[in-house]
Amino acid sequence: MTKMNFKRLLTGALAGLTAALLALGASVQLSFSALLYAASALPILLVGLGWGNAAAISAVVTAAAFGAVAGSPAFALMMTLVTLIPAGWISHLANLARPAAELGGPEHLTAWYPLSDILLHLCGLVTLAVIVTGYMIGYGPELIGQMVDALFGSFAQQQPDFTFNDTATAQTKSLLLLMLPAIQGAMWVLMLFAAYYIAARIVNASGRALRPREDIPSALRMNRNAIFVFLAGLAATFFGGVPAMIGATVVGTFGAGFLLSGFAALHFRTRGKDWRLPALVLCYLASLVLMLPVFFILIVGLSDTRKAIALTPNKNADAPQSTDKKT
Repeated sequence: MTKMNFKRLLTGALAGLTAALLALGASVQLSFSALLYAASALPILLVGLGWGNAAAISAVVTAAAFGAVAGSPAFALMMTLVTLIPAGWISHLANLARPAAELGGPEHLTAWYPLSDILLHLCGLVTLAVIVTGYMIGYGPELIGQMVDALFGSFAQQQPDFTFNDTATAQTKSLLLLMLPAIQGAMWVLMLFAAYYIAARIVNASGRALRPREDIPSALRMNRNAIFVFLAGLAATFFGGVPAMIGATVVGTFGAGFLLSGFAALHFRTRGKDWRLPALVLCYLASLVLMLPVFFILIVGLSDTRKAIALTPNKNADAPQSTDKKT
């Protein structure tokens, strides 16, 4: 093994140890558990984007092994599915490149894996992770029923005069059964993409980035095929049972992808406008408290699906600055 490879593997191992410690901290500090768990993807993304696949694999293996020893095998498996594998895989995709001539582009340019396809893979991986995690914890009507009964029982103790009829209780259980996986999947896609964005900025600032920095507002769109997956998930929610829960998960994860592309489209379309900043701030604030703005931005994302391929000059070519090829 060369000295360079050893240093990469060691760097990856240290990143994996950091990721595992952050995930373990999330299980201890419940008030910041979501933030710490999402942050555990950052070390994997940093070494993957800056040091390549060998370092990312070393990080994933180290984090999983340490998690199994310090926590439990189940904890390590869940961490691997939810955080480690998605982070490692999207860092691998981000580093993929090929001659632009193979895509009909100029000879002197290199084409990088489209950001739209990276987001598509992220949505798919999170969907699988949520489904497997739900199976591991026994998610279903019985678990939701216990949660709702406990919640209503606690509320009844605080408000003895307030009663819940059977119809309202059944409707609440049916609604939560589909809402929880959808919300969980959507939040995880948003947090993992935020981790990817932060990691990419850090690696680019350090000068170690293998992939050039992209113009996110113009490049971030969902793949056209994602619309069919989203619609299939939406249709599955009407079948009830396990298909409905899987469909709700798909709606949440892929809906989050379209939401991200919708926000990116808003950023792109408002460039150069005097009212851009207050409009964007208003959109973000309204989306935190109201569903209608979220639905509108989701429609924007659904209506603008395409690929923007980042193109950069070959290492040995004397060519113009990088650009994007939209397809």
